[in-house]
Order: sequence, then structure tokens, then C-alpha cells
Amino acid sequence: MDTAPLVLDIGLVLLLAAAFGWVARRLGLPAVVGYLAAGLAVSPFTPGYVADRGQIALLADVGVVLLLFEVGIEVDLGRLHREQRGLLWASPIQILLSTLLTAGVLLALGFDAYGAGLLGIAVAMSSSVVVVNVTRSRRRTTDRPTEEALLGWSVLQDVTGVALSVVLLAAAGMQDRPLWQSLVGLGAFGLLAVAGARLLPSVLARLQTEHDLFLIVSVAAGLVMAAIGAVWFGVPMALAAFIAGLTISDRAETSEARRRLLPFRDVFAVLFFVAVGSLIDPGVVDDAAPLAALLVGLVVLKVVVAWAMARLARLPVRSFQLAVGLGQMGEFGYVLAGIGLAAGVVNEEAFSAVLAAIVITIGGSAILVRLVGRAPERVASTAAGM
Repeated sequence: MDTAPLVLDIGLVLLLAAAFGWVARRLGLPAVVGYLAAGLAVSPFTPGYVADRGQIALLADVGVVLLLFEVGIEVDLGRLHREQRGLLWASPIQILLSTLLTAGVLLALGFDAYGAGLLGIAVAMSSSVVVVNVTRSRRRTTDRPTEEALLGWSVLQDVTGVALSVVLLAAAGMQDRPLWQSLVGLGAFGLLAVAGARLLPSVLARLQTEHDLFLIVSVAAGLVMAAIGAVWFGVPMALAAFIAGLTISDRAETSEARRRLLPFRDVFAVLFFVAVGSLIDPGVVDDAAPLAALLVGLVVLKVVVAWAMARLARLPVRSFQLAVGLGQMGEFGYVLAGIGLAAGVVNEEAFSAVLAAIVITIGGSAILVRLVGRAPERVASTAAGM
């Protein structure tokens, strides 16, 4: 089999994503908007060059696994408890309220209960990649406390959202298993992850000076744990990767593994957003537009809920900018909508609406979070001139 065309596909897609990302930044837009546009440009739904969607989707799946494995490692609940206690209840309550509000609206529209629940969680959760980019961008207008709160809030969203997702998937039996088997599989995978959390740091400690082997083991650990969770225990692969990373998050060796994973995560994350863009079919936009608009409206409602929670928690941050920074659907939304589509509780139209809402809200929040951050600066400069 000649693999050269597949290699060419990957190379061209990455170059195109880099070009679109560069243009997006020159226009004052976040690079992720360019990546999504690159995916649309190489999709079979637009004229011109068409990339191998199966190949890109496979690499995007790898990207999601590494991304969520790394995010799980990043979680440090102990530090959050010490430094930002208000987040420990504000973020989970936001997830619960946003999920219930969205699910309630979708149920009223006739959605399947489990499908409504999955899309409710998808709307309630934000994009870890976008939040990280917001806090690291050279054009950011966030201050240090707001950046730390954004990262902490996003981490707790992931923890709460994954817990809700696992419970919902087990209750729905979406892995072709009865409820008791799903719960047993989840518990067994949790035990395996804890066992891995004891073994992996000791292995990595022995490989500290072997930089190539250290990196190989770090990448392989995330991929293997995610695949084992999906194949043997019925836990969706992306969620299994997050759980595996979460169990080893408080070890020095695995923190080093996370640092070395970041370049790989960034490349695969680009492919993930390209894959999302390539799945958008302009031909079904008209049919999916009303639901996509509704989902975007529900994300706006999530922003209001996050703002209210930040105020109630009395976080020393720019509350509105924090809420806007969380105002998007992200990688978990894609994963959950895909699970619902495969299980038959989310139809093609709803899946397309989710993809459209992801694109719109990522672009909108990444731009608006900069603009709302400039308002305090203008107020301060006006006051100084009076």
C-alpha cells in the first residue's frame, strides 16, 4: 500500500492550518478560527482540494485523547482548594444549572431524554484549549487573577462534566451494555487507573535522563489507558483518557510528562479543530440553523450563570470577562455529540447544529473576551484624565 498520499494529506492540512491561523491572527482573530476554516476548506462539501477525512479523523481522535489526558494531569484539586476555594462550588453549580436548563429546553422541543442530557453537558462545558489560549495569548487583556480563575474553572468543569457524562452514559446503556455492567466496567476501569497511577510515576522516575524513552512512555500511557477503557470497560475513549490523567495528576514525574506532551498536544489539537471544520456540511446549514442558534443562545445563558456564580463566590476577578472567557462549546461537546449520534439519541441535524455552535461560540468568545477586558482600562484612563 502506498502511504505517500496519506502523508501528503497530513502535511498539506497542517500547512494550510498554519496559513489560515496566521491570517486569522493578522485579522485580530484567534488562530483556532483559522484552523476551523482550514477544515472547511479541505472538506468534501467545498470545492477544491479534499483531504482524507478518515485519516484526519483518526489523528483528531488521537489528539483528543492526548489533550484530555494532559488536561487530567493538569488538574490539582488540592491547589485549587488552597488558593481559590470559591471555585470548588461555583464551577460545579454552573455545570449543573447550565446542563439542567439546556436539557429542559431540549426536552420541551421533543428531544430524547438522554440526548438532551448529553447536549446539556456539551453546552455547559467550555473548551480547555480555548481557555488556555485566552490566558496565554500575546493580545490577552486578562489580569493574573482572572487568568488563574479561568484555568481553575475550566479544570473543575472538566471534572464535573466527565462525572455527569459517565453517570448518564451508564444509565443510558449507550455502550450496548445493561446499567449494572456499565457501572461495574466504570468501577473496574477506575481501579485500573489508580493502579496505573502507582506504576507510571515510578517508571517515569527511572527514565528521567532518558528523554526519548520518557516521552514515548508518556504518550503511550495516555493512548493505552484510553483504548483499554473503551475496548474492555465500555468507557468512551476521551473520557477514559481524562480519568487516567486525573488519577496521576499530583505526581512530580507526571507533571514533567505533561510538560513534554504539550508540543504533541498542540499539533494534534490543531488537527482536531481541522477535523471539526471538515465535518460541517454547508448543505445542511439551513436545516440545522435554528437549533444551532438555540444552542448559541443557551451558551450565552451559560455566560450569565457563570457571571452570577463568580459574583456569589466573591472571586477577586473581572467577573464578566471570566464568564465570557468560558462562553463557548468545545472538545467535550464534539465528543458527547458524537457519542449521542452513534447511540441514536442525537440525530444528524442536531450533530451538525452542535458543530456549528462550537465554531460560532469559539470564535465569538475568543474575540469578545479581549474586548470586554479593555473596558476597565478605558474607564481607568478616563478617570485619570479627569
